[in-house]
Amino acid sequence: MISIVLALLTSASNATASVLQRRAASQAKSSRPLGLGLIADLVHRKVWLAGIGMVIVASLLQAGALATGPIALVQPIFIVELPLTLLLSSWVWHRRLAPRTWGAVALVTVSLGTGLAAAEPSGGNDHAATGTWILALIATGAFEAVLITAALRVNGEPRAALLGLAAACGYALTAALLKEAVAALDRGPAAFFSTWQLYGVAVAGVGSLFLLQNALQAGTLAASQPMLTVGDALISITYGVMLFHEQLRLGWFLIPEIVCLVLIVIGYIEIAKSPVATAHDEEDVAPSPPVTVDAPAPAAPDPAAQHSELPAGNHRPRPAEQPRPAEQPRPAEEPLRSGADAERGGS
Repeated sequence: MISIVLALLTSASNATASVLQRRAASQAKSSRPLGLGLIADLVHRKVWLAGIGMVIVASLLQAGALATGPIALVQPIFIVELPLTLLLSSWVWHRRLAPRTWGAVALVTVSLGTGLAAAEPSGGNDHAATGTWILALIATGAFEAVLITAALRVNGEPRAALLGLAAACGYALTAALLKEAVAALDRGPAAFFSTWQLYGVAVAGVGSLFLLQNALQAGTLAASQPMLTVGDALISITYGVMLFHEQLRLGWFLIPEIVCLVLIVIGYIEIAKSPVATAHDEEDVAPSPPVTVDAPAPAAPDPAAQHSELPAGNHRPRPAEQPRPAEQPRPAEEPLRSGADAERGGS
């Protein structure tokens, strides 16, 4: 139970960090893909530094969750990070969520809880064999290379999605390394600081953060965040089963597990349609300016109105204003326009 609570707190911290980092990344000037200039720009932004602070808090909470529960249980809980991110984004940019979006948030949350109850991740070890780690690192490196290469060949939302999945793979590896590093604390501080997994956490974590910043700058949350959270969950389950021999209930339980996964995907698609999720920066989600009577929408000019709206000194000569013979008296006033003509001229 404690691992579930810590995982939920981790999700909330990561959601806050994601909103803050996205706000800073969308304002960054660097447009070069995977360039270090982006990080150089971001470190001068207080919003981004606040996001990094929340990442550190999330890492500590995640370490506690992994120390008390299987990785196949802890990491999938992070799926609620996207709904939490959407809720926080709507609050930051002062936008209301549509009823369908609220329904999608509820669908994702309920489906996640039902799916985890059906799978019931349990068991497993705290340590993995060295040979298994070597195979896992080789497979992860190859997968990352494919994703990054593909991302560099596209732009916009596809790049954001691919880099989001690459970041998800990196964060899943970070979680697996962190789980074994934290387990070394049982043997004392010396064992903890001497394990190579601890330093692997630093390398994988920084690399994942770098990929995430580029994913956030490349496109919207709708493209990067689903790939980040769902990909992290599924890859983490794979690490849990292959590295730590954790167990999931299969057989007939696969049916509700697959159904819940499909419902989560459907909910994510609906969430992606939200204007808050599809907006790329603050200007995209800014409220529309109010329409006032002082600034009416432009209308087609009325010929009759043009005569009366010309400024002084720029009157066009009208036939009625032409000089008339002396024997014909000039009318004192022009006839007033009818109510219908006046209404058309003023519109």
